[in-house]
Amino acid sequence: MVTPLQYGDPPHVGPFALQARLQTAPAGLVYLGQAPDGRVVSVAVLSSGAAFDAAARDRFVTAIKDAQGRTGVRGWGASLVDRVRGRVSPDTPPVLAMQDGPAPWVAVPYVPNGPGAERFLDPVTVSGTLIGQRHGPDFAHYWLGDRTPALPAPPAPPPPPVATRRSVVLASTLLATLVLALLLVTWMLLFRGEDEPEPPRPLPNTQFVPTPPPEPASPEPQQPTPGPSGSGDGSQSPWPDDLFDGRGPI
Repeated sequence: MVTPLQYGDPPHVGPFALQARLQTAPAGLVYLGQAPDGRVVSVAVLSSGAAFDAAARDRFVTAIKDAQGRTGVRGWGASLVDRVRGRVSPDTPPVLAMQDGPAPWVAVPYVPNGPGAERFLDPVTVSGTLIGQRHGPDFAHYWLGDRTPALPAPPAPPPPPVATRRSVVLASTLLATLVLALLLVTWMLLFRGEDEPEPPRPLPNTQFVPTPPPEPASPEPQQPTPGPSGSGDGSQSPWPDDLFDGRGPI
């Protein structure tokens, strides 16, 4: 049953773009994808728990490699050998691409209602016995409840760019110039002479307050002052009239 991709599903696995979920198996997940050339593929990815189990991861990778180089043996004997050795059945679809390592996956052509990449997840889980009567509970893996796909680690960051000799020389020269300028400014601020005259401060702006213009006035005419003889010739005696009883100086 095809279901949409869920949170945590990878959008790409190798060169294949994943489009939907096809199946959720006990050992992993099967996705519907598209190859770069447009072919529809079925991609099987181990779950995170199964990928951490070295034995389960080895059974998955071994089944893929056996499908790539299996012989032409057919029949019941081949099925029994595959079961005993942990290999897949002979009707496994051809492998288009695979990736081993910490997060292995495999891609096969998608055939509607036909075998797909889920065939490689079948030998990963081991339960019960192969021959004889079953005694006791079935063997259960500790990672059966894990439904998160095992994703490869993110690529390492690229190495830092290597600087050329010219860029190193230019950067060193610029740094030395900046340091020299900083030292010069520090010396001028700390060790300049105290007797240096401070720069003159600008005078405040002059404020002009307009005054009203003077009003013209006509002068008053002078009156003649009477002299000691009572004549009004306009001459003034330096002696007042009340001195010497009005007779003037002797």
